[in-house]
Amino acid sequence: MNIITGKVWKFGDNIDTDLIIAARYLNSSDPYKLAEHVMEDADPDFVKKLNPGDIIVAGENFGCGSSREHAPIALKAAGVAAVVAKSFARIFYRNSFNMGLPIFELKESDEINEGELIRIDMESGKIENIDKKREYSFSPIPPFMQELLSSGGLMNYAKEKMVGAL
Repeated sequence: MNIITGKVWKFGDNIDTDLIIAARYLNSSDPYKLAEHVMEDADPDFVKKLNPGDIIVAGENFGCGSSREHAPIALKAAGVAAVVAKSFARIFYRNSFNMGLPIFELKESDEINEGELIRIDMESGKIENIDKKREYSFSPIPPFMQELLSSGGLMNYAKEKMVGAL
């Protein structure tokens, strides 16, 4: 899980949680029902084109808007392996780790284009654009946050710790 390799889907700045998963679908808490509508208002065919393990790359303020946890849940259930953006809304940032969705802040995200293949190394803090043969650095994910991701999110992490303590 420390290395993520996938094809890029590109989005711009200020992608809010309502664009990630529209409020009209929040009558369901089933992650896979939500996943059917990820990014639908930005690209109606996105889910049909997305392959498990693909990566979203975006601009600034990804995940702004409401604090709903449905957004990272839906992205993860749709098969998005990670999100790379210049910056994230703080609540989305924390919700993503709590739900087990890896996200990475990269100031050079605009240098990565849709369709390119990238490799993310969580431990070293490196993103390699395989197509362009370029490497970028980001602040490595702290070990505790890596544990959350490895467990699949905060709830799974807590369950593992409780079982281990018994």
